[in-house]
Amino acid sequence: MSAASAPGKIILFGEHAVVYGRPALAVPVMQVQANATVQKTGEFSAENWADSVLVVAPDIGLSSPLSRLQSEHTPHPLAAVIQIVLQRLGIDRAPAFSVTIRSTIPVASGMGSGAAVSVAVIRALAGFFEHPLSDEQVNQIAYEIEKLHHGTPSGIDNTVITYARPVYFVHGEPIQTFSVARPFTLVIANTGQAAPTKESVGDVRKLWQADKGRWEAVFDKVGKIVEEAKNAIESGQTCGLGPLMDANHALLQELTVSSPELDRLVLAAKAAGADGAKLSGGGRGGNMIALVNPKRAESVASALKAAGAKNTIVTTI
Repeated sequence: MSAASAPGKIILFGEHAVVYGRPALAVPVMQVQANATVQKTGEFSAENWADSVLVVAPDIGLSSPLSRLQSEHTPHPLAAVIQIVLQRLGIDRAPAFSVTIRSTIPVASGMGSGAAVSVAVIRALAGFFEHPLSDEQVNQIAYEIEKLHHGTPSGIDNTVITYARPVYFVHGEPIQTFSVARPFTLVIANTGQAAPTKESVGDVRKLWQADKGRWEAVFDKVGKIVEEAKNAIESGQTCGLGPLMDANHALLQELTVSSPELDRLVLAAKAAGADGAKLSGGGRGGNMIALVNPKRAESVASALKAAGAKNTIVTTI
């Protein structure tokens, strides 16, 4: 048997613009996790080995042989990750085994649930076949699966989750971590509305294609906010993050990826004393984040629940 886990993540600044070459800041959220267990269930599999691989995900009511999840055109992401890992490991004859996935990361909420499941499964399979993979290899495989989830992913989810540390991310450039000079506290609130990133990313691309000059200017503004936020975090001037969050959220509203529910939670957090607030992730639902004084964290969380948040997480970065 082999088991592995991977954390969730939140984007602090830069979502959507990161797809167009601007930087973004993201951090792991260790309070939520995806867990994968791979266990031998029989001897070496029959000719169609996919019939003897059982994929179990109780959280979504899935229990199926791998063969039923395979499709030449649109494979199920769980089938795809298993197939790709076995190909990369050079495994063409395997014992019968099961892959069981459990996760406490809200689905389609901007916390990287798909990438976390992929990373956990990749590492659990590598352990099961006693063929360790480097973080870089895990990240590359997870990115391939992200394409199935999101169409044109930035790569930020799989990167932050694979390395499980704060990341300054520019697509196509070497990974950079950033240091947190002074810890700061966030309240994460979930709208309870599923928000598939693929849709919002696609809609932003349509806007950009229709008027590239206008939206490139917006992406530039987001990129400047990201740089200012990184400098503030690294210098310990975290009091400056609040106004930057507000400004980033306003630009995301302009990009049409906010929603009435997200805007209501942002306003509720501010009214309860948060220093700044914004949506986090693809938008149109999912999560928002609020920067708070630790002493006010619980009162802000309560205000967010009263405003309609389905659940909240208080985390210190």
